[in-house]
Amino acid sequence: MKVIVVGAGITGVSAAEWLRRDGHQVTLIDRVRPGDPAQASHGNAGILGRSGVVPVSVPGLVWKAPGMLLDRDSPLYLRLGHLPRLMPWLLRFLWNGRRGKVEEIARGLAPLVGDSVDQHLALARGTPAERFIRHGFYTAIYRDRAAFEKDSFGFALRRAHGFEWEEWDRAALREYDPELSEDYTFAAALKDHGFITSPAGYVAALAEHFEREGGTFLQGEVADIAQAGPDRNGGRGTVTLIGGARHEADRVVLAAGVWSGKLAARLGHNAAMESERGYHLTLTGVSHKPPAPYMVTDAKLGVTPMEEGLRFAGTVDFGGIDGPPRTAPLENLRRRVRQIYPRLEWDGEETWMGQRPSTVDSLPLLGASPKAPAIHFAFGGQHLGLTMGPRLGRMTADMIAGRKTNIDISAYRVDRFDRH
Repeated sequence: MKVIVVGAGITGVSAAEWLRRDGHQVTLIDRVRPGDPAQASHGNAGILGRSGVVPVSVPGLVWKAPGMLLDRDSPLYLRLGHLPRLMPWLLRFLWNGRRGKVEEIARGLAPLVGDSVDQHLALARGTPAERFIRHGFYTAIYRDRAAFEKDSFGFALRRAHGFEWEEWDRAALREYDPELSEDYTFAAALKDHGFITSPAGYVAALAEHFEREGGTFLQGEVADIAQAGPDRNGGRGTVTLIGGARHEADRVVLAAGVWSGKLAARLGHNAAMESERGYHLTLTGVSHKPPAPYMVTDAKLGVTPMEEGLRFAGTVDFGGIDGPPRTAPLENLRRRVRQIYPRLEWDGEETWMGQRPSTVDSLPLLGASPKAPAIHFAFGGQHLGLTMGPRLGRMTADMIAGRKTNIDISAYRVDRFDRH
């Protein structure tokens, strides 16, 4: 078949490459090249969070959020002018933090993330992208054991889904990473995780391999997608670029991250999605790197050794897709560096802001549109976009080929937020 994939982040590139391997004629479209800073795939923390079954909205968040907004060291930010538009999404998002609902969401996330390291290896093996994949612990560090015990709900949820960890005291932490601040005296080291040493380089390398092997990349901004022909079941998909160029294919995959929402609406679907803007500070020429990534729990901050240096990534900034970056999250990250590594030295820094595509239930939209069956959705990876991208791309290729997916996809129904 002829297939167009809209969006060249990790999910779109993965879908395009798996579709190409199936023998289809595949065109990948994005307004920027794969790996560009304008993509969420460029600047994330690089962590393959296979145990990431605990969503951001959890029991108690609704009561903590107001105080977090007033705390300058909090990882949560809000542009007040965006609040009226945000409120309907936010209320539903917080409502989904009920215990029973979180457990349901975790059941939906587990099959998408649990084998993520294997999924990345299956995609990248034998390509130049393989060199970016590393294995190791993903270690959640705490001030003390009491702070860890306050996270018992999340770790019980991880254990229920088969994830295991080692518990380290200060002596074990010192042996693992002598430069880590003595303020952190306890850790839960999650086993068998992975990380990407340059997310931008990794996605770019995958896309270059896709093109070398016969795939096509077309740079352009998509204005519209539609089903062509009166027969919805047998129709084709069309993609119209800004400027008027129109392309037709047997199938179209919508994998444009947070920008997918407007295009889904053109088909009559409500994606119930908001941008949770994240920031990173990457220090270059550093005097020290940890062996593998940390989650600094009191800062809700990922710390990852990268080819470019040491990356500190996190925060949630509700400022809308078009709002400019803020300075406060980056200043917060700079303050945190000294709290985590008091003796660290470096010679430069890079800053970045990107858009996480987050639905109200923290689950992606995956599968063919019932209103336009030639269009397949594959977006909404929230904080786990890099982790689950290859899995979403592979499942999309399976569905287009008529193969049954190996998991139940009903939790990711693309019309679940529509008014029926």
